[in-house]
Amino acid sequence: MSGLISRLRQLRHSDQSIAASVRATLLESLYASPQSLVIGALTSSGIMGIVAYVSGNLAMIACAVAIALVAGIRVGDALGRQRQRRPAPDRVKGSWAKRQEFLYRSGALGYSALLGTFGLLTLVHTDDGVLQLLAVTTTIGYAAGIAGRNAGRPWIALSQLCFASLPLTVGLIVSLQPLKMALALVIVLFVVAMMDITLQTYGVILKATLVSREKAALAEHHAAIARRDDLTGVANRTAFREQFEARLQALGRSETRLAIYWLDLDRFKEINDSFGHLAGNALLAGVAQRLNGAFGTTGIVARLGGDEFAVICEVIQQSDASAIGQRIIDLVEQPVHHDGRTLHVGASLGIAIAPPDGTDADTLLKNADLALYRAKDSGRGQMRFYEPLMDEKIERTRDLGAEMQGALERGEFHLVFQPIFDLTGDRILSCETLLRWTNRRHGAISPAEFIPIAEDNGLIVAIGSWVIREACRIASSWPSDVTIAVNLSPIQLRSANLPTVIMNALAASGFAAERLELEVTESVLLEDIEASLAALDAINRLNVRTTLDDFGTGYSSLSYLTKFPFQTLKIDRSFIADLEQSPASVAIVQTVIELAAKLGMRTVAEGVETHAQLEQLRRTRCDAVQGFLLAHPMPASMVATMLAGDGVKALGRS
Repeated sequence: MSGLISRLRQLRHSDQSIAASVRATLLESLYASPQSLVIGALTSSGIMGIVAYVSGNLAMIACAVAIALVAGIRVGDALGRQRQRRPAPDRVKGSWAKRQEFLYRSGALGYSALLGTFGLLTLVHTDDGVLQLLAVTTTIGYAAGIAGRNAGRPWIALSQLCFASLPLTVGLIVSLQPLKMALALVIVLFVVAMMDITLQTYGVILKATLVSREKAALAEHHAAIARRDDLTGVANRTAFREQFEARLQALGRSETRLAIYWLDLDRFKEINDSFGHLAGNALLAGVAQRLNGAFGTTGIVARLGGDEFAVICEVIQQSDASAIGQRIIDLVEQPVHHDGRTLHVGASLGIAIAPPDGTDADTLLKNADLALYRAKDSGRGQMRFYEPLMDEKIERTRDLGAEMQGALERGEFHLVFQPIFDLTGDRILSCETLLRWTNRRHGAISPAEFIPIAEDNGLIVAIGSWVIREACRIASSWPSDVTIAVNLSPIQLRSANLPTVIMNALAASGFAAERLELEVTESVLLEDIEASLAALDAINRLNVRTTLDDFGTGYSSLSYLTKFPFQTLKIDRSFIADLEQSPASVAIVQTVIELAAKLGMRTVAEGVETHAQLEQLRRTRCDAVQGFLLAHPMPASMVATMLAGDGVKALGRS
């Protein structure tokens, strides 16, 4: 008995210390089997009604009516609770759970007390053994069922057990009949045994509940980690897709629209290359934190991979979407401080809006990506909305890519050449090779359009190799003092077989290596300095000359003059165009020419279109000039005619 009392004390403390959510789960167990409650209420109230009717005792009849009323209320509560939707977690943990437990406890204890009272009245006011047997066994049977059914809330079960059984004990003892007093003792022992069973059952239920909740919490934790980007803490691609599709389904027919912003960080690679990946990671985390702070509560913020992010926001009209887009750009442009440095990036944005631009996630993501592609083409820090015409451009790009597959074999590519003159404009020193494509279906296609396609689909290496071979073959018939210049793409420059391609082209054509010049732009060198340097060294070892094209358009041009083995420097046309109006451009061109001369490099000014520009360049003592003033790009046959006759001087003096 002392052990039971000790366990009851422990029960009081443990029951007060359990979490509200666990208490709510245990409360749910009271309603787990409403059928047993209904059956017990109907049978016990029916039997008590019969006993009261047969006895004719008014007190017993009144008690039986009360039992029936309480039973009806409890049955209604159980059935209504079964039909009711499970309340939200915040309601379960709050006042709702306390109120529900109070109502259940009041009904249960009231019903148990009425049953016990009815048994006591039966024992006191009747001498009919059958009626007494019915009342006692029904009450004891109900008390036995309570021990298992309500064990989730043990104080309710134990109180019901006592309220129902102890009045019977009193009734049996006051009769002063030995057999009934023995039965009273048995009932007391029964109550003690049922208490022990109830406590053991509660321990099992509580342990199972806690284990279940721990497993659920662990599973929820793992699910959250699996849907969170490790570096930035925002949603990853998987979570973004799930949440985006859920938002689309909830959109319905309301006036609200969903805007998806696909953003790519500008100059992020330069941060990684200049300051290391830790700085890049800090920048990504800082950008994600700002975006999540601004839009994570009402929208969706996700990192899709690399330096790409997506933001989903609800908007009413396009002006709202524009305002949010500008805010995103402003947030990204804010500096991030890392390891004593201040890091800056910008963002390009592609925007698609549901439902006008699509109703499913795949279509909207594709359209936002198309808009981002257009934004990046327009320059850094731009945002563009999706337009149906973007689909047409993509279709044309795919079509041209398919047509390009057999273009070399069909002979659709050809070369034209733009002469490069000495300062007098009387003598051709070199010719720049320019690639042209006339397709069987689309006609003449601009190099600005087809070169990026060739680079994307990997054909640029094969096409570039053909250009080198064909240029060497054509120029082999020109005078030996005229060189040929061929532009290299970034992919070509770092192709492992480029030296072999050059040697084979020279050998097949008999063209002298010193007469071949390969041109690269500063943007090519930005992508991989070490690989570019190794490729240029390999070219120079073949006695082939190299030229730095578009000098002045990069962000650290002077460093290339000391790092890379160039023999020629081409001054970008943007400086030449301002020679007539800008003294600063004159000073820059003059400085570049003098610097190149000191480093042993020749200089070529490209984009010469006026006589005033040509005269200014003559004063700066540039080595060579190129531009529409002197000659447009032309077929090889016209170059051969100019080299053979006196047409060169006429062009220079026109």
